[in-house]
Amino acid sequence: MTDDNYTGVTTGTIATACSLAALDAILDTPDIACVKVETPKKILDILIDECRLLSKSKAYAVAHKNPYNDPDVTVDLAIVSTVELLDKKDEESNVIICGGEGVGIITKPGLQIPVGEYAINPVPRQMIIKNLEEKIPDGKIAKVTISIPEGGKIAKKTMNPKLGIVGGISVLGTTGIARSMSSDAYKNSIVTQIDVALASDVGDLIFVPGNIGEKLAIQDLGVSKEQIIQTGNFVGFMFEEAEKRGITKFTYFGHIGKLIKVAGGIFDTKHAVADGRREIMVTHAALCGVEKEHLQKLFDSKTTDDMMSILDELGVSVEVSNSIAQAIHDRCMQRFDLDLNVILVDMEGNYLNDNMELNYLDFVEVEDSYFTG
Repeated sequence: MTDDNYTGVTTGTIATACSLAALDAILDTPDIACVKVETPKKILDILIDECRLLSKSKAYAVAHKNPYNDPDVTVDLAIVSTVELLDKKDEESNVIICGGEGVGIITKPGLQIPVGEYAINPVPRQMIIKNLEEKIPDGKIAKVTISIPEGGKIAKKTMNPKLGIVGGISVLGTTGIARSMSSDAYKNSIVTQIDVALASDVGDLIFVPGNIGEKLAIQDLGVSKEQIIQTGNFVGFMFEEAEKRGITKFTYFGHIGKLIKVAGGIFDTKHAVADGRREIMVTHAALCGVEKEHLQKLFDSKTTDDMMSILDELGVSVEVSNSIAQAIHDRCMQRFDLDLNVILVDMEGNYLNDNMELNYLDFVEVEDSYFTG
C-alpha cells in the first residue's frame, strides 16, 4: 500500500477483513494470514493475527488495528469477527451483521444508525456485505458478529457516552482508510454531537474547545453534558455546521488561551496552523490604553495566563477581556451570522469578562433554579 496519503485503516476495514477471513476458513481456505479487502477507495491487504474454525459452519478471525500517525484510541485494539453459515429462510440479505462484546449500542437519535442497533456505521456494514456476499453458498446466509473485547474500556475515552452509545465503541469509517485528526473523517465524528443534541431536543448549547472547557462549563454554568459541544481545533467548521442546522444562538465558553485566537479571525486553533495570541492580546490592551512599556511585557510573555497577571496588576484585565470577547462575537457575526454569548475563563474557571453569569442567564432564559450551587 504505497500511497502518500495513506496513514492507516479504519476499524470498519479490520472488521471486514476478519469477517472475510472467518468465512474463508469455513469454505476450507487454509492458513489465512492475509486477506484482500475492497474498500470504497482501494483494495487493501490486511494481515490476520488468528483465524480458527469452530465447526463446519462457524469460524472466527482476529486482527489488530496497527499504529499510524494519529492519536487514535482504537490503535492496537483486537477486533474479532465470528461468522456462522445458516440456512436461508425469508431474509432479504444473505449477510446479517450483529455486534458483540465491546461494540456499543445506540440509545439516542441523531446518529447514522437507528436507536437500539449496534454502533456499526453504514459504510463498514456495506463493506462487510460487499466483500462476503458473493462467496456465500446458495441457500445460506452469513451471520457476522463483530466484537472488540477492550471496547467497553476504551469507550470511556471517547465521545460515545455523551452521544448515547453505551457498552462499547463504534465501528467507523467512510473510506476504509484512516487519516489524521485534520481529516474530514474526524470533523464528521465531532459534528455528530450537534446532530444528537438537536435530535434529542437539547437546547441552550454550550460550545467549548475540549475536555477542559467541558469540565469548567459544567462546573461554572451548571449545565448538563448533553448541552456541551466540543469543537476541538475546528471552531470555524463547527460553527458553520451549527448555522447550517439552524442554530443561530449559543454560548461559546472556554479558556482565554484558546478563544482569543478567534478574536483575530483564526478559526482553526491548532497551534501549528496559527497562533497570534500575544499579538491579539497586545492589540486589545493598547485599545484599552495600556502604555508601550507594559505592551512590551505582554508581548514578551509566554502564556495568556502570564499576560492576564500583568493586566491584573494594571487593573485593566476585565476591560481587555471584554474587548476580546466582543471581538470574538463580532468576528463570528461577520462570518457566520451567529449571535454568540462569549464567556472567557482562566484555568480555574474564573470569569474574565464582565457579568458573564448574568449575561448567560439572560441569554438562554432558563430558570434560576438551574444554576443552584
